[in-house]
Amino acid sequence: MIIKEEFLSRLRKIFDLNLYEAKVWTALLSRGVSTAGELSSISDVPRSRTYDILESLEKKGFIVMKIGKPIKFVALKPEEVVERVKRNLVVNAQEKSKRLEKLRGDEVLTELNSLFSSGVKFVEPSDLSGSLRGRQNMYNHLDMMLRSAEKTVTIVTTAEGINRKLEILAPALERAKKRGVAVRIAAPINADNLKIAKDLSKVAEVRDLSGFGLNARFTIVDSEEIMFMLLDDKTVHPNYDVAVWLSTDYFAKALEQIFEVAWRDFTPLSKFSPGKQK
Repeated sequence: MIIKEEFLSRLRKIFDLNLYEAKVWTALLSRGVSTAGELSSISDVPRSRTYDILESLEKKGFIVMKIGKPIKFVALKPEEVVERVKRNLVVNAQEKSKRLEKLRGDEVLTELNSLFSSGVKFVEPSDLSGSLRGRQNMYNHLDMMLRSAEKTVTIVTTAEGINRKLEILAPALERAKKRGVAVRIAAPINADNLKIAKDLSKVAEVRDLSGFGLNARFTIVDSEEIMFMLLDDKTVHPNYDVAVWLSTDYFAKALEQIFEVAWRDFTPLSKFSPGKQK
């Protein structure tokens, strides 16, 4: 049986299978019911590995084992496999989440924090920096910064970016406000994102920067940490977006002082009126 490599590659990505699993599964789908020996010949997978592969596919819910001699395996309808994979993903995610939650009061986390704290002592402040690729990674790191904020958060973003901020960062911003953190958000406000801006104004002071020629995306936390997005979100695909993270109070304070001058001239959301932007 000849299966195109491109098709096998797609199956592996979609269903999280290795190459042998994808080959044996498609071979069984083409037969409906088959023995391990037959599947080894059809799929060109070594016989010594075929039983392990079939056992793995059975555990994942792709196939069932038929009782009797010789042992045979039965393929399930692909639609059923999709549903089983979805259910398994949810269950596994919930189990992993529970294990991670239990770590909060565990000695393992205490030990890990101890290792991190002792390691940071030997790191130069200028070395606490890094690059982040992909918008999801960027927002994961930004969420971490917001969760650790103690005093202030300053966010400058684009008209499209303010929509993403509410969708992804709203819980972290709400918790920051409850901790007494002062949050400021500056972005071009228009008729399309006005409702989003009003929702964000419940957890932050929002101002319109339209008309000032400022097209930038950055966040400053506690005048100590900065995340600066390097590309225009209108022209870059989310997977290829890039940001730089810096932990430096010297640069953070300098950038925040420059921002303060502009912030005074930005239009408070309470005075914003569509069609009257600067």
